[in-house]
Amino acid sequence: MSEFTYEPLARKVWSWAAEQPDAVAAIEGERRRTWGEYGSRTRRLASALIALGLPADGRVALLGRNSIEYGEAFIGTLGAEACAVPLPTMATAETLRMMIEDSGARVLLVAQEYRELIAPVLDGLALLPGGLLGLDFDDDVFASYETLIADADDPASDRPHDRDAGFNIIYSSGTTGVPKGILHTNLMRHKQILGFTVPFEMGPGSVNAVTTPLYANTSLVTWLPSLYAGAASTYRRKFDTAAFLESVERDRVSHAMLVPVQYDRILRHEAYASTDKSSMRYKFCTSAPLREELKRRVVETFPGKFIEFYGLTEGGVSTILFGNENPTKLASVGKCYAGELRIIDDQGTALPAGQTGEIVGRNELMMKGYVNREKETNEMLWTSPDGLTFVRSGDVGRLDDDGFLYLSDRKKDMIISGGLNIYATDLEIAIDAHPDVQEVAVIGIPSEEWGETPLALVVAEPGKDVDPGALCAWANERLGKSQRISAVELRDELPKSPIGKILKRELRAPYWKD
Repeated sequence: MSEFTYEPLARKVWSWAAEQPDAVAAIEGERRRTWGEYGSRTRRLASALIALGLPADGRVALLGRNSIEYGEAFIGTLGAEACAVPLPTMATAETLRMMIEDSGARVLLVAQEYRELIAPVLDGLALLPGGLLGLDFDDDVFASYETLIADADDPASDRPHDRDAGFNIIYSSGTTGVPKGILHTNLMRHKQILGFTVPFEMGPGSVNAVTTPLYANTSLVTWLPSLYAGAASTYRRKFDTAAFLESVERDRVSHAMLVPVQYDRILRHEAYASTDKSSMRYKFCTSAPLREELKRRVVETFPGKFIEFYGLTEGGVSTILFGNENPTKLASVGKCYAGELRIIDDQGTALPAGQTGEIVGRNELMMKGYVNREKETNEMLWTSPDGLTFVRSGDVGRLDDDGFLYLSDRKKDMIISGGLNIYATDLEIAIDAHPDVQEVAVIGIPSEEWGETPLALVVAEPGKDVDPGALCAWANERLGKSQRISAVELRDELPKSPIGKILKRELRAPYWKD
């Protein structure tokens, strides 16, 4: 990346507050907050955190849904030259405790709806005196975030800024053990922000819709650049299709990161066709594969350019698909746009175009490492024969002759039946082509004859009466002999993470428990 002017995000927010104090910075339903208000409140929070005794590069944990105040708390943390630790709201109390302790958080901000969830594990946390804050409430245990801000001074932090210090730690929402905390530095995030704002035309007057939780990297990819660029952001505590479409029209949304399940709901909604979407300039997608057919409908019917990202929260592996410019490549996730991408086999040998293997990559946007996990950090890395360090994706895919990347599966989701590798994605594409199928996930289940065999779990289109046996036969006519599906089971819905990833581990668990 070429030379650039470095300005920490919180200070950039404060400069926008001085430059456009009356412009809207944050929107949550009918609520509005100006840049002047946003700047003052985040500066006050930074001062208050320092007054509590939070050291530079200290950690501040956040537990709550998206809100104006949640965003302020994140930026105020950065303004104190500290590191934000947004916690996944789907985690159990015990897992949250492990994350807080693993991160070394000294301050914890909690929204009222999670007060009872976190209460049983508060004893023993190594928080600063006064470091337990209610984001939208207070009681005899939690101090008031609003009171803390109101009582604080409003100077900008004069602490020296360390580019290599922590910006954020992002945890997975694991259910067993301590989830891995991915540490990003200030410099890494700054490069990522600059790589986004100019190419995708973010600036004053732009409005970015935050549609997924701010504890997920998916949200930060567009939210952080919008703040840096002086654009407004809209927040909702939970995604609602009708409310999103209303906001697009009312708030003149120009940019939005949406995950595949959200695109599907939006295009199906009765108000989609009649909604004024002319303000949309860029629509982004990441976190899970978006079906080619759905991608094509987005490109053809949804105003604005469609951009799909493929990458890891850990960084290193990254591609981008400019959908409108590449209508014949919509089955892919685009081309490597920074650094280098390779496909390797199990022995670490680079494979040519057309051959399938693990995707590895390297670029400037790589994590510092997993917190307190040197062994796991090293296992995530692969050193090439020419001495270069790559990040392992854990995904399987291939490159075509033009350099476009096509995903096949997660390595851990690959089905090995009779000694043959079967990629669930290939089977899912075949079944998804049936007009009565709304959604499908293929998993491997135990088989005495083959070791494991593919099972398709299908959600039917509303009002459609799908016969599982007939659908299985229909799909197998279109699949290779070694890919045959053993059976189809109908489900009312498939379990998903808050950012729309189908949780195959939950689907597999009942079949493998014995």
